[in-house]
Amino acid sequence: MAKIPCAIVGSGNIGTDLMIKVMRMSRHLEMGAMVGIDPSSDGLARAARLGVPVTHEGIDGLRKLQNYRSIGIVFDATSAGAHVQNNALLQKDGKKVIDLTPAAIGPFTIPVINGDANIDEPNVNMVTCGGQATIPIVHAVRRATERVIWGEIVASISSKSAGPGTRANIDEFTETTSKAICELGGAEHGKAIIVLNPAEPPLIMRDTVFTLSQGGTQETIEASILDMVAAVQKYVPGYRLKQKVQFEHIGDNMPVRVPGVGPCSGLKTTVFLEVEGAAHYLPAYAGNLDIMTSAALVTADRYAARQLAKEAA
Repeated sequence: MAKIPCAIVGSGNIGTDLMIKVMRMSRHLEMGAMVGIDPSSDGLARAARLGVPVTHEGIDGLRKLQNYRSIGIVFDATSAGAHVQNNALLQKDGKKVIDLTPAAIGPFTIPVINGDANIDEPNVNMVTCGGQATIPIVHAVRRATERVIWGEIVASISSKSAGPGTRANIDEFTETTSKAICELGGAEHGKAIIVLNPAEPPLIMRDTVFTLSQGGTQETIEASILDMVAAVQKYVPGYRLKQKVQFEHIGDNMPVRVPGVGPCSGLKTTVFLEVEGAAHYLPAYAGNLDIMTSAALVTADRYAARQLAKEAA
């Protein structure tokens, strides 16, 4: 079966996990190149052992590879700052770019919310690991209610699963995720927090989602959330509720003060999640990597399937 060659820019934790997923799980992609800037990185060494063309000269090295012309999709797993330059060069060369950084140059994409809406855009942004895990829940509440006034997420990940790129992008993580809570989740106001937990042994990724909504019932909201969890599990099997969805009625007699809005009443929904990784590269506690790379792979595979169908027609 024909496949489209892809390249991964960034040979760290995320890029290496994604490479293994492409090689083991992709229906429509094959590895064309692994790109890094550290010649001694484990990601480049693994790629070389697996027969994947490699370069430690970054985006310039990728463009010099003999098979560069055949590469149809490029995943960028570097940093928000580096992606700006990388994307400019890749767009000049007509490459489809899947952005796994918080740069947010292209439209936000979460497979279970708008997986096909931006599929033909030259650059699509996968938000953040915390966004991929939690924004589907905000969206699930919104589709079951009249309005979501406030959406807040707290993503807690093991320090060991946070590489240099993740650590360099903390500010961009909070800004990008907060914006996507509104744009994709449907909340009128959003806030995101990330916690790097240094505990030993390392803890699994855990996320908490708070929403304040109006309209809808507890039953319809809970049913919508359970449907969303099942949809995410189709490509991230380790995604699950930690406990039953919790509700609290906020009455007009004791409203909460929402930043930028003022006193508000409604229904507070609290959802506790955990994400166990597939352990393709890092151990299972690194669910933050797994949900990000899984979402990127699903998005790229859908695009590749459409391109291959066009070529076959």
